[in-house]
Amino acid sequence: MVDEPSPVTILICDDHRVLTDALAIVVGLDDTLELVAPPVQSPQSAIDLCAELLPNVVLMDVDFKGDMSGIEATRKIKEISPATKVVIMTAHDEDRLLVDAVEAGASGFLSKDDAAHELLSAAKAAADGEVLIDPETLARLLPQVTREREQTRDALALLRDLTDREREILSLLAHGMRNDDIASQLYISPQTVQTHVRNILGKLRVHSKLEAVAFAVRHGAITV
Repeated sequence: MVDEPSPVTILICDDHRVLTDALAIVVGLDDTLELVAPPVQSPQSAIDLCAELLPNVVLMDVDFKGDMSGIEATRKIKEISPATKVVIMTAHDEDRLLVDAVEAGASGFLSKDDAAHELLSAAKAAADGEVLIDPETLARLLPQVTREREQTRDALALLRDLTDREREILSLLAHGMRNDDIASQLYISPQTVQTHVRNILGKLRVHSKLEAVAFAVRHGAITV
């Protein structure tokens, strides 16, 4: 007797109740699928459930009320449950969003305009390791992903050249402090601060303190 394959376990995260209710109904009619929990409406709930239940697939919306997007939730889910496949459900097809989703670890994208049974068929494909993105979109995105990875690598190399003192001053600049205030806090002269700032701008290849701060924040070197 051949054992029946285990059902594909799914978690749905979307704040559109009509869609999630329809998906939940279709899952209940399919013996090859199983919801690990009722659909959730917040990214943090999805992250918490993934840490506990390790579903095969998460169907994830992009836009939520609050501070966290579906893209950021995808990144966190892949950190805590690398085997879980995250499929982005979206009504948008902007390249920026798609690139961010790829970088976060998403396995592909589905349109919310697709019927519920098509979305769930795609979820099964994702569980089997399929990439859910059409060839034309993939061909358009890959060069952009590659280019942005190269830009990130180059930026991190520039940031690594900063000394500890330069990083400290850059962080203080990010909190709105002027050169004189920085000098007073660090017990150095304003001229020394000015020299450090000039070195920071040269190393990061930028033209202003604001641009240097934006560059460092964008690449995670400092937080504000």
